[in-house]
Order: sequence, then C-alpha cells, then structure tokens
Amino acid sequence: MTTKEEGKTMNHAMGASTDEARRIAQLSQQIIGDIVADNSPEGSIKQRVVMATGNPQFIDLLRFRHHPIATGVAAIQRGVNVYVDINMVRVGISKDIQRLGGHVTCELPDSDANSDQELTRASAGLLKLRDKLTDAIVVVGNAPSAAMTLTSMVKEGCKPALIVATPVGFVNAARSKEVIRELTIPSITTVGTQGGTPVAVAIVNGLISMALPRSSQE
Repeated sequence: MTTKEEGKTMNHAMGASTDEARRIAQLSQQIIGDIVADNSPEGSIKQRVVMATGNPQFIDLLRFRHHPIATGVAAIQRGVNVYVDINMVRVGISKDIQRLGGHVTCELPDSDANSDQELTRASAGLLKLRDKLTDAIVVVGNAPSAAMTLTSMVKEGCKPALIVATPVGFVNAARSKEVIRELTIPSITTVGTQGGTPVAVAIVNGLISMALPRSSQE
C-alpha cells in the first residue's frame, strides 16, 4: 500500500468526514509517518498502534510471529469470525469486517453464571467458545488469564488462524504474552506489562483495512 493509500485508509479509520477532520487526520498521519518511518505492513500496524495510544514506545514493543499479517489478512478476506475476550474490544473493531463475511463475538458470562470460580469471566468465555476458535482470529486485549487459557487450549489441539494478544498489567500480563509467542500459531503481541484494548483494536482494524478492496478505502 502506498503512502497516499495509507493516508486515505487512516482518514477512514479515524472517521474523518469533514474538511477539518480530514485536515487533522492528515496532519496526524504525517506526524505518525515521521515517528514510524516504515511503509511495510508491520510498519502500518505500528503506525496504527502509535496513533491509538499516543505512545511511540509501542514501535519497539510489538512482536510479529510466523507471518501474522499475511495470515490475518487472508483469513479476514475469506470471512473468518473474530472472537474476543471482552466487550470493549468487540465494540472497537471495525464493522467493515462484516462486508467480508466475518463477525465479532464476545462470550462473557455473567458472574453468577460462571460455575467455576477459579476462572475469570474472560477465561470462561473463551472456554465456552472452544469449538469455534479453530481457523478463527482470537483477540485477547485485556485479560492475561484469557491468554493463558487460550495457550492451554492450543496445546490441547485448538488451532486459531491468528492470535492477537495485548493484555496489560502487572500480574501475568508479560508472561501470558510470552507463552503465546512460544506457540507455532501466527501471532501479534506486545512485550512486557504494556498493551490493552486500544492496542488490540488498532491491530485488528489495521488488518481489516489491508483486507478490504482498495476501492472501498477511498
């Protein structure tokens, strides 16, 4: 994707529909382009994450394993579903994915319905989705426990097409992403304690933009 095309895509992603909004989006894109001087697919994802967080440190915190961008784009283009750990991630993901046949689902049980009190609700939700995760995209944007549960399911035979894992925090967040990177499943993760919902959403929306026909991005 050229710089001009990426600019149009970013304007669309930022909801820039007026002249002033487009001016701001274009200026933001110029600034981000100076910070992340990389027009590769990985660079495009990094630009989106920096834009979403306002934090250039994420340039060095993102990790790409086993060709995740090409895999993720191809999966979205063939209409796979996306399963996420919390509703905040679900509502942030672009509805443009539906134009390609995919849907975004969060199965987060009520606390009273979670019979196993040793599990977090996010972990229980992913376990409930176990039979649907193979060949799907799984996004863990918040809960380290969900990332650990997902790792266990993969080792038991579940095979998502792509994992995006960016849990944030000081309890198991760093380790939960390390074990994701140890899998053979394509993945995009952050290192250390930083991450969170905006990072996960920016990554997935970047993949969706790459998957859309160019004519729909103008």
